[in-house]
Amino acid sequence: MRLPNLKAMLGSLLLLFLLAVFPDHAIAHHRPRFTAAPWKHAHATFYEGGSGTFGGACGYLDVVQEGYGLETVALSNALFNNGQSCGACYDIKCVDQPQWCKPGSPTLHVTATNNCPPNWNQASDNGGWCNPPREHFDIAKPVFLNIAEYKASIVPVMYRRVPCQKKGGIRFTIIGNPYFNEVLVWNVGGAGDVMSLQVKGHDKLKWTMMKRMWGQRWVTDAKLVGESLTFRVQASDKRYSTSWHITPKNWQFGQTFEGKNFR
Repeated sequence: MRLPNLKAMLGSLLLLFLLAVFPDHAIAHHRPRFTAAPWKHAHATFYEGGSGTFGGACGYLDVVQEGYGLETVALSNALFNNGQSCGACYDIKCVDQPQWCKPGSPTLHVTATNNCPPNWNQASDNGGWCNPPREHFDIAKPVFLNIAEYKASIVPVMYRRVPCQKKGGIRFTIIGNPYFNEVLVWNVGGAGDVMSLQVKGHDKLKWTMMKRMWGQRWVTDAKLVGESLTFRVQASDKRYSTSWHITPKNWQFGQTFEGKNFR
């Protein structure tokens, strides 16, 4: 009988240990960084609002204060993916309409912070621009005007998904209460969107998977109060980022803490 290779067995056990304890090192370290996707065709319109409303469906409180500026976009359902695309970044440029596109074909870099819902009272090619299965961008008006004329209303565009270049670390704002622990995740680099969020305390709280409430707001029934918290974020490119003990034990609701970002 052939005996198993002891070195291979030890290597497999070590990998399993690293996957369980340090997934951001064991997995993400070996995964390539998020890169730009190919250009695709779509259409874009604009909508009115302000820094406190452009982040509505994703749960962001103020897109300017949170570092996104007004360079934001609401995605049609085909792109929004039930809120999982919140935080994703795109390059968009107006094409094929010289009378409406700004000269030089400038490229707009935007972050997905909102949802453009369907309008079932209008045909998808005549007013119901965000109806499934259309891939459509409803851009914040102030920045839409950087690529197209106001009178255009709707323009054909080329777009591509790109890495998010964020300054500083991922931010975690704790906005629940002692009986309903809610965390808003923002300023995420790399892929930009968050697929899962785990939290761990320094004492009684073991690794706990939080649930997406809506957009980038996550909740858990686990007790977070009185614990120094560690957050582990997984992005859509399957990379992990773990922010170890970024809160003091006496943190307060309404506070924001900065962790480790994707690079």
